[in-house]
Amino acid sequence: MPEGDTIHYAANRMRPLLEGRVPEAIRTPHARHRLDRWPERLGGRSVSSVDAYGKHLFLRFEGELTLHSHLRMTGSWGVYADGRRWRRSPGRAWLILRAPGHDVVQFDGPVLELLTESRTRFDQRLAALGPDVLAPEFDAERYLRRLREDDPTGVGDALLDQRTVAGIGNLWKAEACWQARLDPWRPLRQLSDVEALDLIDRVRPLMQESAVTGSQNRHKHVYDRAGMPCHRCGGRIRARGQGEDNRTTFWCPACQG
Repeated sequence: MPEGDTIHYAANRMRPLLEGRVPEAIRTPHARHRLDRWPERLGGRSVSSVDAYGKHLFLRFEGELTLHSHLRMTGSWGVYADGRRWRRSPGRAWLILRAPGHDVVQFDGPVLELLTESRTRFDQRLAALGPDVLAPEFDAERYLRRLREDDPTGVGDALLDQRTVAGIGNLWKAEACWQARLDPWRPLRQLSDVEALDLIDRVRPLMQESAVTGSQNRHKHVYDRAGMPCHRCGGRIRARGQGEDNRTTFWCPACQG
């Protein structure tokens, strides 16, 4: 699943092309949206802002209309200069926004909806989100309050709960715990506030860098490295399903005790 840094990276690439401009064209080739009349409803309206929050992306148009996207496990955003080959088949495109010299494309996005701004503000799915891990000023007090309201089996589960902190997924959960030398299965009640904040302080700059560069690879110390030696201590990295969704967690038992 694309995580918060991937969504912020997409927003960062779209913003200079779309913000303050009227898209040259809007197309919804996927059958699911052909009858929604978005080209007619949004035609002639400028994009007032391109915003990311956690794993959610918002294209806000003048007239208080907002395109809301969540990619879940399958979707992606792409920005393609004229002549550049798309990474996915054009038949998988759900939304195409034409900008000067570029196409901004959403593929396979299971959540793509046009909302009024008032509905966006009062949408309970969005209101329930915790503080965005990539916000310019992270709301530590709200994070700690949400964390203590949670009751997961371990620290790893808490980091994945978007109601606690928005934007961290399976990759950054594993890397945050590795960076902080914490066992992902450690019971949350045994985690101090100082340790909880340390997790965020360690992972935020890594995600911020990825949101600018679009690359996570140089920060993958345990994720998807089961059976390989730990970069820090040389111990063997392990992988095991965790939580109700049985998401695979990667960690080094030797230095995350």
